[in-house]
Amino acid sequence: MSAASRRATAALAAADPVLAALIERVPAARLDETQAERPEDHYGSLIRAITGQQLSVKAAAKIYERVIEFFDGNVPTPQQLLDADAEALREAGGLSRAKTGYLRSLAEHVVSGELELARLEDLRDEEVIAELVAVKGLGVWTAQMFLMFHLSREDVLPTGDLGIRRAIMIEYGLEALPAPAQITELAEAWRPHRTLACLYLWASVDATPDA
Repeated sequence: MSAASRRATAALAAADPVLAALIERVPAARLDETQAERPEDHYGSLIRAITGQQLSVKAAAKIYERVIEFFDGNVPTPQQLLDADAEALREAGGLSRAKTGYLRSLAEHVVSGELELARLEDLRDEEVIAELVAVKGLGVWTAQMFLMFHLSREDVLPTGDLGIRRAIMIEYGLEALPAPAQITELAEAWRPHRTLACLYLWASVDATPDA
């Protein structure tokens, strides 16, 4: 863990005694599991996000691998994806028709200039989300995962994530899964390190997210 991460962890522990107990219990090494096998470029990361939606980490990795194999082992350019036979891509990658359409929508937005990937890292979190959800198949949760794991934004709170809701219910002794508004209120104490808090929460229930 870096010095900055240690400082952030200490700040979280000081701000919230429940989170402090969780941090004491969860090895910091477990947090690295959420970073595995993620493409370094914006476009590849979004392709990975779309192909992996609603799948386990293992299944998502396999589907993404098949899609890349279809393009001779390389992440396809937007134009290559649009030029590919959609049905052949779907069958080779094991994709649903919906996900195949989502990949094409992403490529179309990039080719048309509607989505300028190079600008994303210069935008505020809410602006990045607005840009991404304009693409069919990219919802708020996927955009938040992109912010957290690809752009390394430090203060993201995915209030709709089931793993986060389950972890909060368990750690804070709630009788039911918390609503987004309840999570937002609870997490005020975690600012500006809400991303790190979420990593600990995911690790506590072994609910590693896939984006």
